Parts: sequence; C-alpha cells; structure tokens
Amino acid sequence: MANAEHMFVVTGGPGSGKSSLINAMAKRGFHTMPEAGRAIIQDQVRIDGPGLPWADRAMFAELMLGWEMRSYHEAAASQVPVILDRGIPDVVGYLTLCNLPVPAHIEAAAKTYPYNKQVFLAPYWDSIFTQDTERKQDRQEAEATGLIMAETYTRLGYQIVQLPLVGIEQRADFMADRLRAMLRNSCTS
Repeated sequence: MANAEHMFVVTGGPGSGKSSLINAMAKRGFHTMPEAGRAIIQDQVRIDGPGLPWADRAMFAELMLGWEMRSYHEAAASQVPVILDRGIPDVVGYLTLCNLPVPAHIEAAAKTYPYNKQVFLAPYWDSIFTQDTERKQDRQEAEATGLIMAETYTRLGYQIVQLPLVGIEQRADFMADRLRAMLRNSCTS
C-alpha cells in the first residue's frame, strides 16, 4: 500500500484559494496533483456530456471518483511528498452536500485509500470568492461545502489543519512550514 504519510490533501469549498495555493506550492518545488472538478466540467462541456454538477450530480461524482483514484495511485507511486487538490473523501462530501446517497463503493474507496492524517482546509473566504463558467456555486453553497468537507474528513479520522486567511505567499509559507515539520516527524517515528 502507498505511503499515505507523504500524500497531503488540500480541501475546502469552491473559491477558497485551494488551487492558487497549490500552484504556489508547485512553484516552490513541491509535487502537486490538480483538482478533478474543474477539469471534468471542462471536458464534459467540450463533448456536450451529461456528467456536470448542474446536469447529473451522481454521474459527476462518479467521474470525480475515477479522477481522484487515478490521482491517488499516481501520488502513491511518487518517491517524493505530493500535495493533492482534493482527495477521495471530497467525493463523499460532495454527495452529502447534494443530499444524495453515498454509494457503498465510494465510501469504501474513501476508507481504502488513505492520505496523511492531517488535511489542510481552505475555509470559505468571502473577500476572495468569485464565480466563473465552471464555478457556479453561490457564496452560501461555497461556505457549506467547506463545512461539509471538514465534517467528512473528520468523520473518516483525519485532523483538520485550517489554512489562515492571509495572502497566497503567507499561506504557502504556512503550508510549507507545516509540511516540513510533519515530514520531519514522520522520519523520526
């Protein structure tokens, strides 16, 4: 099985700065994996597919699961720490947010494929939240998403590390310092 200690998830609601943070971490030399949702939406729009959150949320969740499992296996094969823009438990959280049943195979995937027990949460941040062609959620849904993700990861045994509401470079400093400390501790245990 993969070394979950070297796989770090950043989760939260849409428009909370996750992707910007992950891009900043990549510029600092960290290995990163992109978010599933935006890429899936772009692909589905391009092919006029039904797997969109505003068309078929259950299908969208299945597409996200496939993407997140592929990302998991790619990160697990890496010899260096990897920062992931969301993880498999985010699919559970998404279905919960949508008041849809969580199929047993998705719950099993969230439990079978673990990440580092400390998960970074980008909380809702009103001053940076924006909508665009792929991010159609309103502010209320964005805030609710962050709360559901925190509840989902906590229920699955993860510890939430809330990212500070500071500029991207300060946020990246916070995360880099935290990662270095966690990696040092995992090497000495």
